[in-house]
Amino acid sequence: MKIFDLTIERLEIPFKLSFSHASATRNMTDSIIVKAKTQQNVGYGESCPRIYVTNETYQSVSTFFQTHKSSLIVSISNLVSLKLWISEHRNGIDRNPAAWCAIELSLLDLLAKELNCTVESLLQLPELSGSYDYTAVLGDSSLDGFSKLVERYNLMGFVDFKIKLTGDIEHDKAKCDLVVGKVKHARIRLDANNLWYTSDEAISYMRELGHSIFAIEEPLQANNYDDLLSISTELGLKIILDESFLRLQQFSYLLDTPDKWIINIRVSKMGGLLRSIDIVNKAKQLQIDCIVGAQVGETTILTRSALTVVNAYRDVIIAQEGGCGTYLLKHDICDPILMFTAGGKITEGQVASLGERGFGLIMHSPQV
Repeated sequence: MKIFDLTIERLEIPFKLSFSHASATRNMTDSIIVKAKTQQNVGYGESCPRIYVTNETYQSVSTFFQTHKSSLIVSISNLVSLKLWISEHRNGIDRNPAAWCAIELSLLDLLAKELNCTVESLLQLPELSGSYDYTAVLGDSSLDGFSKLVERYNLMGFVDFKIKLTGDIEHDKAKCDLVVGKVKHARIRLDANNLWYTSDEAISYMRELGHSIFAIEEPLQANNYDDLLSISTELGLKIILDESFLRLQQFSYLLDTPDKWIINIRVSKMGGLLRSIDIVNKAKQLQIDCIVGAQVGETTILTRSALTVVNAYRDVIIAQEGGCGTYLLKHDICDPILMFTAGGKITEGQVASLGERGFGLIMHSPQV
Protein backbone atom coordinates (compact mmCIF):
# COMPACT_ATOMS: atom_id res chain seq x y z
CA MET A 1 0.00 0.00 0.00
CA LYS A 2 1.18 3.48 -0.82
CA ILE A 3 -0.36 6.34 1.20
CA PHE A 4 -1.23 9.26 -1.04
CA ASP A 5 -2.16 11.78 1.65
CA LEU A 6 -3.08 12.28 5.30
CA THR A 7 -5.35 15.12 6.41
CA ILE A 8 -6.70 16.30 9.75
CA GLU A 9 -9.66 18.44 10.72
CA ARG A 10 -11.62 19.44 13.77
CA LEU A 11 -15.19 18.18 14.09
CA GLU A 12 -17.71 20.12 16.17
CA ILE A 13 -21.28 18.81 16.34
CA PRO A 14 -23.83 20.44 18.68
CA PHE A 15 -25.46 18.28 21.35
CA LYS A 16 -29.20 17.99 21.73
CA LEU A 17 -28.66 18.56 25.47
CA SER A 18 -25.67 19.54 27.55
CA PHE A 19 -23.72 16.92 29.53
CA SER A 20 -22.03 17.81 32.83
CA HIS A 21 -19.74 16.14 35.34
CA ALA A 22 -17.21 17.27 37.93
CA SER A 23 -14.51 18.01 35.34
CA ALA A 24 -16.44 19.69 32.53
CA THR A 25 -19.73 20.71 30.96
CA ARG A 26 -20.19 20.12 27.22
CA ASN A 27 -22.84 21.13 24.72
CA MET A 28 -20.84 20.25 21.61
CA THR A 29 -18.53 17.47 20.56
CA ASP A 30 -14.90 18.37 19.98
CA SER A 31 -13.34 15.59 17.96
CA ILE A 32 -10.47 15.11 15.56
CA ILE A 33 -11.04 13.40 12.22
CA VAL A 34 -8.09 12.05 10.23
CA LYS A 35 -8.38 10.82 6.66
CA ALA A 36 -5.77 8.48 5.20
CA LYS A 37 -5.86 8.13 1.42
CA THR A 38 -4.49 5.90 -1.29
CA GLN A 39 -5.40 6.27 -4.95
CA GLN A 40 -8.31 3.84 -4.44
CA ASN A 41 -9.50 4.14 -0.83
CA VAL A 42 -9.97 6.47 2.13
CA GLY A 43 -9.68 5.43 5.78
CA TYR A 44 -11.23 7.44 8.60
CA GLY A 45 -10.16 7.83 12.22
CA GLU A 46 -11.46 9.80 15.18
CA SER A 47 -10.29 10.86 18.61
CA CYS A 48 -11.46 13.19 21.38
CA PRO A 49 -8.55 15.08 22.97
CA ARG A 50 -9.39 16.25 26.48
CA ILE A 51 -7.12 18.45 28.58
CA TYR A 52 -8.44 16.86 31.82
CA VAL A 53 -7.90 13.29 30.57
CA THR A 54 -4.65 13.17 28.57
CA ASN A 55 -3.58 16.83 28.71
CA GLU A 56 -4.27 17.19 24.97
CA THR A 57 -5.93 19.92 22.95
CA TYR A 58 -6.72 20.38 19.29
CA GLN A 59 -3.54 22.44 19.00
CA SER A 60 -1.34 19.73 20.51
CA VAL A 61 -2.96 17.08 18.32
CA SER A 62 -2.42 19.21 15.22
CA THR A 63 1.24 19.74 16.15
CA PHE A 64 1.78 15.98 16.61
CA PHE A 65 0.07 15.29 13.30
CA GLN A 66 2.10 17.81 11.34
CA THR A 67 5.34 16.66 12.97
CA HIS A 68 4.84 13.04 11.89
CA LYS A 69 2.75 13.29 8.72
CA SER A 70 5.65 12.92 6.26
CA SER A 71 7.18 10.02 8.17
CA LEU A 72 3.86 8.17 8.24
CA ILE A 73 3.25 8.62 4.52
CA VAL A 74 6.72 7.27 3.71
CA SER A 75 6.88 4.52 6.34
CA ILE A 76 3.45 2.85 6.54
CA SER A 77 2.63 0.30 3.88
CA ASN A 78 1.16 -2.62 5.87
CA LEU A 79 0.29 -3.74 9.39
CA VAL A 80 3.86 -4.78 10.16
CA SER A 81 5.25 -1.35 9.31
CA LEU A 82 2.46 0.31 11.29
CA LYS A 83 3.31 -1.70 14.41
CA LEU A 84 7.02 -0.94 13.91
CA TRP A 85 6.29 2.79 13.68
CA ILE A 86 4.27 2.60 16.91
CA SER A 87 7.11 0.81 18.69
CA GLU A 88 9.68 3.36 17.51
CA HIS A 89 7.52 6.31 18.59
CA ARG A 90 6.14 4.93 21.85
CA ASN A 91 7.24 7.83 24.02
CA GLY A 92 5.67 10.40 21.73
CA ILE A 93 2.43 8.42 21.58
CA ASP A 94 2.44 8.13 25.39
CA ARG A 95 2.36 11.94 25.53
CA ASN A 96 -0.17 12.28 22.69
CA PRO A 97 -2.48 9.25 22.81
CA ALA A 98 -5.59 10.92 21.37
CA ALA A 99 -3.52 12.45 18.57
CA TRP A 100 -2.24 9.01 17.66
CA CYS A 101 -5.63 7.32 18.03
CA ALA A 102 -7.23 9.27 15.16
CA ILE A 103 -4.23 8.58 12.92
CA GLU A 104 -4.07 4.88 13.77
CA LEU A 105 -7.78 4.25 13.24
CA SER A 106 -7.63 5.92 9.82
CA LEU A 107 -4.68 3.73 8.86
CA LEU A 108 -6.29 0.52 10.09
CA ASP A 109 -9.47 1.37 8.18
CA LEU A 110 -7.40 2.10 5.08
CA LEU A 111 -5.22 -1.01 5.33
CA ALA A 112 -8.25 -3.25 5.68
CA LYS A 113 -9.98 -1.59 2.73
CA GLU A 114 -6.88 -2.07 0.61
CA LEU A 115 -6.94 -5.77 1.50
CA ASN A 116 -10.72 -5.93 0.96
CA CYS A 117 -11.35 -7.21 4.49
CA THR A 118 -12.64 -6.04 7.86
CA VAL A 119 -10.41 -4.51 10.52
CA GLU A 120 -11.06 -7.64 12.59
CA SER A 121 -9.71 -9.84 9.80
CA LEU A 122 -6.70 -7.54 9.40
CA LEU A 123 -5.90 -7.91 13.11
CA GLN A 124 -6.71 -11.64 13.19
CA LEU A 125 -9.54 -11.11 15.66
CA PRO A 126 -13.04 -12.64 15.65
CA GLU A 127 -15.48 -11.01 13.26
CA LEU A 128 -18.19 -8.95 14.96
CA SER A 129 -21.18 -11.01 16.05
CA GLY A 130 -24.03 -10.92 18.52
CA SER A 131 -25.28 -7.86 20.39
CA TYR A 132 -23.56 -5.38 22.71
CA ASP A 133 -24.97 -4.24 26.08
CA TYR A 134 -24.50 -0.61 27.13
CA THR A 135 -24.48 1.32 30.39
CA ALA A 136 -26.74 4.32 30.94
CA VAL A 137 -24.31 7.10 31.85
CA LEU A 138 -26.02 9.81 33.89
CA GLY A 139 -24.37 13.23 34.04
CA ASP A 140 -25.40 16.09 36.27
CA SER A 141 -28.57 18.12 35.84
CA SER A 142 -31.55 19.36 37.80
CA LEU A 143 -33.34 16.58 39.67
CA ASP A 144 -36.36 17.01 37.41
CA GLY A 145 -34.25 16.57 34.28
CA PHE A 146 -32.32 13.70 35.88
CA SER A 147 -35.56 11.95 36.82
CA LYS A 148 -36.91 12.20 33.28
CA LEU A 149 -33.69 10.78 31.87
CA VAL A 150 -33.76 7.85 34.31
CA GLU A 151 -37.36 7.14 33.33
CA ARG A 152 -36.36 7.19 29.67
CA TYR A 153 -33.51 4.74 30.25
CA ASN A 154 -35.77 2.53 32.35
CA LEU A 155 -38.39 2.39 29.61
CA MET A 156 -35.66 1.40 27.15
CA GLY A 157 -34.74 -1.51 29.40
CA PHE A 158 -31.37 -0.42 30.82
CA VAL A 159 -30.25 -2.14 34.01
CA ASP A 160 -26.62 -0.94 34.17
CA PHE A 161 -26.08 2.65 35.35
CA LYS A 162 -23.15 4.97 35.94
CA ILE A 163 -23.92 8.09 37.98
CA LYS A 164 -21.62 11.11 37.87
CA LEU A 165 -21.02 12.60 41.31
CA THR A 166 -20.92 16.36 41.98
CA GLY A 167 -19.66 16.71 45.56
CA ASP A 168 -23.04 18.00 46.71
CA ILE A 169 -24.04 15.18 49.04
CA GLU A 170 -27.78 15.87 49.13
CA HIS A 171 -27.95 16.22 45.34
CA ASP A 172 -25.94 13.03 44.80
CA LYS A 173 -28.06 11.13 47.33
CA ALA A 174 -31.21 12.24 45.54
CA LYS A 175 -29.85 11.09 42.19
CA CYS A 176 -28.97 7.66 43.56
CA ASP A 177 -32.40 7.44 45.21
CA LEU A 178 -34.07 8.15 41.87
CA VAL A 179 -32.23 5.35 40.08
CA VAL A 180 -32.84 2.84 42.88
CA GLY A 181 -36.49 3.85 43.13
CA LYS A 182 -37.27 3.76 39.41
CA VAL A 183 -35.17 0.83 38.14
CA LYS A 184 -35.63 -2.65 39.55
CA HIS A 185 -32.38 -4.57 40.05
CA ALA A 186 -30.25 -1.66 38.82
CA ARG A 187 -26.51 -2.28 38.89
CA ILE A 188 -24.91 1.03 39.85
CA ARG A 189 -21.39 2.38 39.75
CA LEU A 190 -20.29 5.93 40.47
CA ASP A 191 -17.85 8.27 38.72
CA ALA A 192 -16.28 11.08 40.75
CA ASN A 193 -14.11 12.47 37.93
CA ASN A 194 -11.16 13.14 40.29
CA LEU A 195 -13.37 15.03 42.73
CA TRP A 196 -11.43 14.66 46.01
CA TYR A 197 -7.86 15.26 47.14
CA THR A 198 -7.61 12.81 50.04
CA SER A 199 -8.80 9.28 50.67
CA ASP A 200 -10.42 10.38 53.94
CA GLU A 201 -12.64 12.86 52.05
CA ALA A 202 -13.71 10.21 49.57
CA ILE A 203 -14.35 7.54 52.22
CA SER A 204 -16.41 9.90 54.38
CA TYR A 205 -18.50 11.03 51.41
CA MET A 206 -19.17 7.53 50.16
CA ARG A 207 -20.24 6.35 53.61
CA GLU A 208 -22.63 9.27 53.91
CA LEU A 209 -24.02 8.55 50.45
CA GLY A 210 -25.09 5.18 51.77
CA HIS A 211 -26.08 3.38 48.57
CA SER A 212 -25.10 -0.10 47.43
CA ILE A 213 -22.72 0.17 44.48
CA PHE A 214 -20.09 -2.17 43.10
CA ALA A 215 -17.36 0.30 42.09
CA ILE A 216 -16.31 3.94 42.04
CA GLU A 217 -14.37 5.56 39.23
CA GLU A 218 -11.53 8.03 39.85
CA PRO A 219 -12.46 9.38 43.27
CA LEU A 220 -9.09 11.17 43.67
CA GLN A 221 -6.74 13.25 41.60
CA ALA A 222 -5.15 10.97 39.00
CA ASN A 223 -2.41 8.44 39.74
CA ASN A 224 -2.71 8.30 43.55
CA TYR A 225 -2.64 4.50 43.58
CA ASP A 226 -1.83 3.99 47.27
CA ASP A 227 -4.68 6.24 48.40
CA LEU A 228 -7.03 4.64 45.87
CA LEU A 229 -6.14 1.25 47.32
CA SER A 230 -6.99 2.57 50.79
CA ILE A 231 -10.43 3.63 49.56
CA SER A 232 -11.02 0.21 48.04
CA THR A 233 -9.99 -1.56 51.23
CA GLU A 234 -12.03 0.69 53.55
CA LEU A 235 -15.22 0.62 51.50
CA GLY A 236 -15.01 -2.85 49.99
CA LEU A 237 -15.38 -1.41 46.49
CA LYS A 238 -13.42 -1.85 43.33
CA ILE A 239 -11.73 1.26 41.93
CA ILE A 240 -12.24 2.02 38.26
CA LEU A 241 -9.13 3.60 36.74
CA ASP A 242 -9.68 6.05 33.90
CA GLU A 243 -7.40 9.10 33.95
CA SER A 244 -5.10 7.00 36.15
CA PHE A 245 -4.55 4.38 33.46
CA LEU A 246 -3.36 5.44 30.02
CA ARG A 247 -0.62 2.99 29.09
CA LEU A 248 0.63 -0.56 29.52
CA GLN A 249 3.45 0.38 31.89
CA GLN A 250 0.96 1.43 34.58
CA PHE A 251 0.15 -2.22 35.29
CA SER A 252 3.18 -2.11 37.61
CA TYR A 253 0.98 -0.31 40.17
CA LEU A 254 -1.69 -3.02 40.09
CA LEU A 255 0.31 -6.26 40.19
CA ASP A 256 0.05 -6.89 43.95
CA THR A 257 -3.69 -6.19 44.23
CA PRO A 258 -5.35 -7.13 40.91
CA ASP A 259 -8.68 -7.84 42.61
CA LYS A 260 -9.07 -4.18 43.64
CA TRP A 261 -9.14 -2.63 40.18
CA ILE A 262 -11.18 -2.22 37.01
CA ILE A 263 -9.62 -0.49 34.00
CA ASN A 264 -11.70 1.84 31.85
CA ILE A 265 -10.55 1.26 28.26
CA ARG A 266 -11.41 4.29 26.16
CA VAL A 267 -9.89 3.82 22.71
CA SER A 268 -9.20 7.53 22.29
CA LYS A 269 -7.38 8.03 25.60
CA MET A 270 -5.49 4.73 25.30
CA GLY A 271 -3.87 5.81 22.06
CA GLY A 272 -5.80 3.75 19.57
CA LEU A 273 -7.06 0.26 18.98
CA LEU A 274 -3.79 -1.67 19.05
CA ARG A 275 -2.72 -0.26 22.41
CA SER A 276 -6.24 -0.85 23.79
CA ILE A 277 -6.04 -4.49 22.73
CA ASP A 278 -2.60 -4.87 24.35
CA ILE A 279 -3.96 -3.50 27.62
CA VAL A 280 -7.02 -5.76 27.66
CA ASN A 281 -4.79 -8.74 26.90
CA LYS A 282 -2.58 -7.93 29.87
CA ALA A 283 -5.59 -7.29 32.11
CA LYS A 284 -6.97 -10.69 31.15
CA GLN A 285 -3.68 -12.35 32.13
CA LEU A 286 -3.81 -10.62 35.52
CA GLN A 287 -7.56 -11.31 35.97
CA ILE A 288 -8.37 -7.59 36.10
CA ASP A 289 -11.81 -6.70 34.77
CA CYS A 290 -12.25 -3.95 32.19
CA ILE A 291 -14.94 -1.54 31.09
CA VAL A 292 -14.85 -0.27 27.52
CA GLY A 293 -15.67 3.39 27.99
CA ALA A 294 -16.28 6.34 25.70
CA GLN A 295 -15.65 10.06 25.48
CA VAL A 296 -18.78 12.21 25.58
CA GLY A 297 -19.67 13.19 22.02
CA GLU A 298 -18.02 10.34 20.14
CA THR A 299 -19.30 9.65 16.64
CA THR A 300 -19.91 6.21 15.21
CA ILE A 301 -16.24 5.88 14.23
CA LEU A 302 -15.11 5.49 17.85
CA THR A 303 -18.23 3.50 18.75
CA ARG A 304 -17.37 1.05 15.96
CA SER A 305 -13.72 0.75 16.99
CA ALA A 306 -14.76 -0.11 20.56
CA LEU A 307 -16.84 -3.03 19.28
CA THR A 308 -13.62 -4.65 18.04
CA VAL A 309 -12.30 -4.75 21.61
CA VAL A 310 -15.53 -5.90 23.26
CA ASN A 311 -16.19 -8.59 20.68
CA ALA A 312 -12.75 -10.15 21.13
CA TYR A 313 -12.70 -9.99 24.94
CA ARG A 314 -16.25 -10.50 26.19
CA ASP A 315 -14.95 -12.66 29.05
CA VAL A 316 -13.07 -9.75 30.64
CA ILE A 317 -15.31 -6.79 29.67
CA ILE A 318 -17.91 -6.25 32.41
CA ALA A 319 -19.60 -3.14 30.94
CA GLN A 320 -19.60 -0.93 27.86
CA GLU A 321 -20.25 2.82 27.60
CA GLY A 322 -21.03 5.09 24.68
CA GLY A 323 -23.27 4.23 21.75
CA CYS A 324 -25.29 7.45 22.21
CA GLY A 325 -25.26 8.46 18.53
CA THR A 326 -27.99 10.94 17.71
CA TYR A 327 -29.62 10.63 21.13
CA LEU A 328 -26.92 13.16 22.03
CA LEU A 329 -25.50 14.47 18.73
CA LYS A 330 -27.63 16.62 16.44
CA HIS A 331 -26.18 14.55 13.61
CA ASP A 332 -23.59 11.84 13.09
CA ILE A 333 -21.14 11.58 10.21
CA CYS A 334 -21.50 7.88 9.43
CA ASP A 335 -23.82 5.44 7.79
CA PRO A 336 -24.97 3.31 9.49
CA ILE A 337 -25.15 5.18 12.79
CA LEU A 338 -24.30 2.79 15.61
CA MET A 339 -26.34 3.58 18.74
CA PHE A 340 -28.04 1.59 21.45
CA THR A 341 -31.70 0.69 21.08
CA ALA A 342 -34.23 -1.16 23.28
CA GLY A 343 -32.62 -3.01 26.15
CA GLY A 344 -29.59 -0.75 25.94
CA LYS A 345 -28.19 -2.84 23.08
CA ILE A 346 -26.48 -2.37 19.78
CA THR A 347 -28.18 -5.30 18.12
CA GLU A 348 -26.92 -8.11 15.95
CA GLY A 349 -28.99 -6.62 13.11
CA GLN A 350 -27.19 -3.27 13.41
CA VAL A 351 -23.83 -5.02 13.31
CA ALA A 352 -24.92 -7.01 10.25
CA SER A 353 -25.66 -3.74 8.43
CA LEU A 354 -21.98 -2.77 8.48
CA GLY A 355 -19.97 -3.16 5.33
CA GLU A 356 -17.30 -5.84 5.04
CA ARG A 357 -14.33 -3.57 4.34
CA GLY A 358 -12.41 -1.64 6.99
CA PHE A 359 -14.72 -0.53 9.79
CA GLY A 360 -17.66 -0.95 7.43
CA LEU A 361 -18.78 2.69 7.59
CA ILE A 362 -19.70 5.18 4.91
CA MET A 363 -19.06 8.86 5.62
CA HIS A 364 -21.91 11.11 4.59
CA SER A 365 -21.20 14.46 6.28
CA PRO A 366 -19.91 17.27 4.03
CA GLN A 367 -17.40 18.00 6.80
CA VAL A 368 -15.47 14.81 6.06
